[in-house]
Amino acid sequence: MMPSPTGAPVQTPETEPPQRILFVEDDRKLSAFLCRYFAEQGYLVEAAHDGAAMRRALSDRGFDLVVLDVGLPGREDGYALARELKKQRDIGILFLSARQEALDRIVGLEIGADDFLVKPFEPRELLARIRAILRRLPAAASQSRDGTVRRIGFDGWLLDLDARVLRDVQGRVQNLTTQEFNLLSVLAQRPGRVLSRDQLLDLTVSRNWAPYDRSVDVMIGKIRRKIGDVGPEPRRIRTIRGAGYMFSPEP
Repeated sequence: MMPSPTGAPVQTPETEPPQRILFVEDDRKLSAFLCRYFAEQGYLVEAAHDGAAMRRALSDRGFDLVVLDVGLPGREDGYALARELKKQRDIGILFLSARQEALDRIVGLEIGADDFLVKPFEPRELLARIRAILRRLPAAASQSRDGTVRRIGFDGWLLDLDARVLRDVQGRVQNLTTQEFNLLSVLAQRPGRVLSRDQLLDLTVSRNWAPYDRSVDVMIGKIRRKIGDVGPEPRRIRTIRGAGYMFSPEP
């Protein structure tokens, strides 16, 4: 494993406390460049060159995002390592790959990766994609390294932002998709604040959308059904006509 570059991180609202990125890349020249570039952007970065080094890094420190090269040598390619990561923890994953076929991107995203970027790439594009992923991971490890556990309780439910799970009154985990959890956590962390559809899209999926995109409405409906917030006038996730949605701190 290559040590993280030295130098004081640039402190900004987006990177305070500094977020940690692990680059798993067998091309040592490329990984050295990425570590240097992202350290200059204010991130704490390390590199690992195979699966064993990745596991050692993850066992020693908490990371917010892992950037995985798909074409790692040996039996453990990036896809295999991503499957292992998803079984063990909820962490942001971005694939880098020299493969340009659409099927490769589809496989990577179906595994659970947040994004897929084809080599060669412009470093600024990788930076933009990483920032987008980190923005929509509100429960990233960097926000709980002091050992505190952040939980939000409502109507017998417990939203665990650090474990990224929603539990019912008996402690059973409710099955939420990644996007549903992201959307619910964004709303629950801003009680009493009206968020427009555009704001919610930016905070949860960070992608380009059409002016009449109703994907937020679909996800809100699914979340309401799963938490029992149903009826003609939902009381927990309220629709503010002409403005957006609001998580009500009181039923």
